[in-house]
Amino acid sequence: MIFPLFLTLQASWLTVCQATQHYPATWGHYDLCKSQGYTEEGLTWYYMACQPEAADMTKYLKVTLDPPNITCGDPPETYCTLENPYMCNNECDAATDELAHPPELMFDIVGRNPTTFWQSTSWKKYPKPLAVNITLSWNKTIELTDDIVITFESGRPEQMVLEKSLDYGRSWQPYQFYATDCLDAFTMEPKTMKDITQHTLLDIICTEEYSRGYVWKNDKTVRFEIRDRFALFAGPKLHNMASLYGQLDTTKNLRDFFTITDLRIRLLRPATGATMVDENNLSRYYYAISDIKVHGRCKCNLHANSCIYDKEKLTCECEHNTTGPDCGRCKRNFQARAWSAGSYLPIPKGTANICMANYAGPVTRVCDSELLRCQNGGVCVNYVRCQCPPAYTGLLCEKPRCEKEPGGCGGSDSGQASLHPPSLILLLLLGGIFLTEICWITVL
Repeated sequence: MIFPLFLTLQASWLTVCQATQHYPATWGHYDLCKSQGYTEEGLTWYYMACQPEAADMTKYLKVTLDPPNITCGDPPETYCTLENPYMCNNECDAATDELAHPPELMFDIVGRNPTTFWQSTSWKKYPKPLAVNITLSWNKTIELTDDIVITFESGRPEQMVLEKSLDYGRSWQPYQFYATDCLDAFTMEPKTMKDITQHTLLDIICTEEYSRGYVWKNDKTVRFEIRDRFALFAGPKLHNMASLYGQLDTTKNLRDFFTITDLRIRLLRPATGATMVDENNLSRYYYAISDIKVHGRCKCNLHANSCIYDKEKLTCECEHNTTGPDCGRCKRNFQARAWSAGSYLPIPKGTANICMANYAGPVTRVCDSELLRCQNGGVCVNYVRCQCPPAYTGLLCEKPRCEKEPGGCGGSDSGQASLHPPSLILLLLLGGIFLTEICWITVL
């Protein structure tokens, strides 16, 4: 019964391989930090570079506004539309839930009817600038994986800057400038993503592409193009991620470009829809944002495949004997060599660069109290080796010592009963490991 069942399992595994083989070649998920396998000496660990899955990072941020009293509704105020100065039926009142527009509405469920949004006060202090800083903070290093998209319910701002911080808001660098007239606003020549190449990817540009004044059906968004920058290395449909991963591995400035701890949206001038501001109806001019999208993953230096959110803080669940919020250092007693980040190369499993224990011996052959336990009554000694009972040997005490004796375990001098054939579970485990490798080979 065992052999036919094994063949059935083999067929199932091959079916899974055929169904999923395209995904590792496209993305290289790096979702496993280690796997268990058999060698001639028994069970052992194989370590791989790993990273958490990308996610909607707006679920984990803290938002702050500067100035703090810039949100509308205190005192209540009535607004007019930009297109029609006589249509003034948009009321904002912070004391009434149905009429309030607090900052958290920038991150609530998209698709509500009516649309929910944050809204600023109007430009009632014109000609003093209506300037707002919206800061998004994660208290954690984040790697961006998709476009940053900001959806405006008012007209898109005529002047805006998107900035990033890598040191938790202590210093800021521009990501991109946005304006209806880049030369006039920032003394910069206007450019678009079509002007960006592999060699100029890190250049900071000003674009006029997202700064039209009036609200059109499909012209509410302001975008910072992450995917288009990835595509410079990975191709238009991001099919050649191996090329991108190779560049991220070897070019620190490139990887840092897509890494943040904070984002800041600097709104400098609201949409006016004309060359002149109508000073008789300043309630037409304000900012309103219904949605902000930021997709990314926790930066764990390729030493973790999960990131937990606990007590309003993101933390990598570190593997490879590393520790710290970003798995940025070796654990105590695992400092036999200097810490190093994992590597995406070679594709598809990368290099783990694990921290090595402060003892001589192969690091991949250690015991623990979780998955790699000593068997048959063996005791794990300092995570270094299994202290086996007299009748057993092997890395995890999984081998009867009589196997090496004359006549084997079935001999008259062995002192043990004849061994049974390998168990079904062991055959399934071995078959799974073997066929998993076949899947990877097929993919490559």
